[in-house]
Amino acid sequence: MNRYPLWKYAIIVVALLIGVLYTLPNFFGEDPAVQVASARSTVKVDASTRARVEQALAQAGIKPLSIALDGASLKVRLDSTDTQLKAKDAIQRALSPDPADSPYVVALNLVSKTPAWMASLRAAPMYLGLDLRGGVHFMLQVDMQAAITKKAESYAGDLRSVLREKNIRHAGINRNNQTVEVSFRDPAALTAARAVLADQFPDLQVVDTVAGDTTRLTATLKPEAARRVQDQALKQNMVTLSNRINELGVAEPVIQQQGTDRIVVQLPGVQDTSRAKDILGRTATLEVRMVDESSEGRAAEAGSGPVPFGAERYLDREGRPNIVRKQVVLTGENLTDAQAGFDNQTQEPAVHLTLDAKGARIFRDVTRENVGKRMAILLFEKGKGEVVTAPVIRGEIGGGRVQISGRMSTVEASDTALLLRAGSLAAPMEIIEEMTIGPTLGAENIQKGFHSVAWGFAAIVAFMGIYYMLFGVFSGVALAVNLLLLVAILSMLQATLTLPGMAAMALALGMAIDSNVLINERVREELRNGASPQAAIQAGYDRAWATILDSNVTTLIAGVALLAFGSGPVRGFAVVHCIGILTSMFSAVFFSRGLVNLWYGRKKKLKSVSIGTVWRPNADGAITKAE
Repeated sequence: MNRYPLWKYAIIVVALLIGVLYTLPNFFGEDPAVQVASARSTVKVDASTRARVEQALAQAGIKPLSIALDGASLKVRLDSTDTQLKAKDAIQRALSPDPADSPYVVALNLVSKTPAWMASLRAAPMYLGLDLRGGVHFMLQVDMQAAITKKAESYAGDLRSVLREKNIRHAGINRNNQTVEVSFRDPAALTAARAVLADQFPDLQVVDTVAGDTTRLTATLKPEAARRVQDQALKQNMVTLSNRINELGVAEPVIQQQGTDRIVVQLPGVQDTSRAKDILGRTATLEVRMVDESSEGRAAEAGSGPVPFGAERYLDREGRPNIVRKQVVLTGENLTDAQAGFDNQTQEPAVHLTLDAKGARIFRDVTRENVGKRMAILLFEKGKGEVVTAPVIRGEIGGGRVQISGRMSTVEASDTALLLRAGSLAAPMEIIEEMTIGPTLGAENIQKGFHSVAWGFAAIVAFMGIYYMLFGVFSGVALAVNLLLLVAILSMLQATLTLPGMAAMALALGMAIDSNVLINERVREELRNGASPQAAIQAGYDRAWATILDSNVTTLIAGVALLAFGSGPVRGFAVVHCIGILTSMFSAVFFSRGLVNLWYGRKKKLKSVSIGTVWRPNADGAITKAE
C-alpha cells in the first residue's frame, strides 16, 4: 500500500546528489585576489602580461597562491588581504608607470576556492550582493538637457541635408541651445520648408519670427518627443554601462534606473572606488574623418612640419602619425551594428559595420566625392583617439555596409566590434553619490543571516520532533532537503543572494513546514477515525495534497507579482521566495513520503505509528489517548 517504485527512489537519490554537488561550492569560501584587465582595446592581457606580473611579485617578495588567465583578464590569487593590497601596488607599478594613462585596470577582487573538478561541472557558488560581499555603490545623474541639445544638433544636420536634397534655398541654419533656427528670404522657399518640416519632422513644433525681409523658423522638440529622447538616452546609457562592466568580468553588477534621470550602479566585490569610476567611464565611439593630404598635412605626417590649421594628429596601431581634419564626417551614432569577420578578398580579420539610413547616405556621398583620397576611421576611448585604419577610397560605397580592416588580429577585430557595439553615452553623467561597503561588514551580514536561518531551522526541527515524534523527524529531514535544493538551484542559476534573499530563505523554511503539519494532522485525523496505520498514512498524504497545492499556488501568485513588478531588494526576495515554494512542494510531499514509505511501508502488520499523541473520542464523548 505504502511503497514507492524503484524509479521514484532513483529520482530522490539523483535530486539529492545534484543538490549536494551544487550546494557544496558555497562552503569553500573565497580567496582575496588581484584582477588585471585591459583598459584599452589595443592592449591585451596574455602570457607576456602574466610574465610581467610574476616578475613584479617576485621582486616584491610576494608568493601568490596561483596566477591564471581567465578569459580577457588575469587573476592573481593570494593568501590574505594584506598581501592582496601589497600585490596590487606592485602590479600597478609594474604595468602602469603613469597612473594618468594606465593601459591596464588593476582591481581588488575575490575568487572562489571551488575545486577544479566541480568548476568543470559548472558548480559555482551563488553571487553575493553588495550588502553581503561588499563593493561599491554609485548613483549617477544623467544630464537630460544635454541629451535634448544633442538631439537638436542632429535635427539641424538632418534638416540641412533634406533642404539641400529638396533644392530649397535658405539663409542659414543654426542650433541655438535646444532649438534649431532656419532663416529664409524667399516666401516660396519658406512655404516649401514649412511643408518639409510638417511632413518629415513631426516631432518638431515651429514658430515664425519676422525681422525685416527675413523670416526665421524656430523649431523645438515637442514635450512628448523630448520625454522620449530622455527615456532613450537613459536606456542607452544603462546598456552602455552594462556592456562595459560585463566586459571587465565584474560578477553580477546591478544597473538600475531610479526615477526619471538617475542610474544606480552596484559592483559587488570591487573595493577600489577610483578603478570602479574608471570602469564606468570607459566607452568607445567611432568617428570617420578625411585625411589632410595637403602639402602641409603630408609634411606634418612626415614629422617635418607643424600640424596645419583645422587638422589634428593621431597615431595608428603601429605608432605612425596620421594628420586628419577636425571636421567629422560620420560618428558612432549612425552605427547600428558591428561584427567581427574577415575580408572577402584578403581573408584578413576585419570589422563589418552597418550604418543607419542617414549614415549610409552620408557615407555614400563622401566616398563618391573623394575617390582616390584617404579616409581615416578613428576609435575614441576615454577621450583619446586612435586611427584604426586609413584606407584609400577606391569608389563610391553605398548600401550602409562598411568594412574596417588592416593590420589587426582576430582578437583585436572582436574587441573593436565589442567596443563599437557598446557605443558611447547618449548623455553625460555625473556621480552624485558613492559608497563603499567593506568586506568586513559584508562578512558580518552573512554571519547574521546564516545564524537567522540556522536558528530558525533548528527551532522548527526541535518543535516538530517533540510534537510529532518520528514523523516530526521525517519532516525535519525533508526541511533540510528543501534548504539543500533551494541553495543548489540558486547556485545553478547563479542568482545574486542579498539580505532580503536570506530573509526569504528563512521565511521559506517556515512556509515549507506548513505542508508537513497538514500531512501529519491529516494522518492523525485518519487514526482518530479508526483507520489502520497503513491506511491512515495513505489517506493522510492523498487528502492533504489538494490543500497543500492550493495554498502554495496562491502564495506563488503573490511571489510572481513581486517578481514582475518589484525591483532591487524586492525582486531578490521574490526570486528566493518562488523557488522556495517549488522546492518545498517536492521535499514536503514527494521526499517525506518516500522516507515514510521506506520506514513503514515494508511492515505488513503495522499496529502503530510514531506521530505523537492521538486523542480519540469515546462513545460517551470522553476523549482518551490512542496509541
